Amino acid sequence: MYDAKLDPNWHVDIEFGEDETHTRATVCADFGTGETMITRGDAYRHPKDARQPMVGEEIAAARGLIALGTALLETASMQIEQSTHHPVHLYR
Repeated sequence: MYDAKLDPNWHVDIEFGEDETHTRATVCADFGTGETMITRGDAYRHPKDARQPMVGEEIAAARGLIALGTALLETASMQIEQSTHHPVHLYR
């Protein structure tokens, strides 16, 4: 089913940056074809809330991964439309 030239393993890296109230996750997906896709997710902490860096990272990563999933669906839709010449609507 797979093209012999395609690597069936994708790799996703998540890097974090943060300041006092903001955490940003940068999600980079490497498809093993030389192509990559980068998305971002953000989390904000109310200044009165206690610092819990792991919670901020979890929220930011989740939002970045949701953005990655959405981008993958959009890319797949465009590729199917180019092939079939019919509108495609893939749902999450």
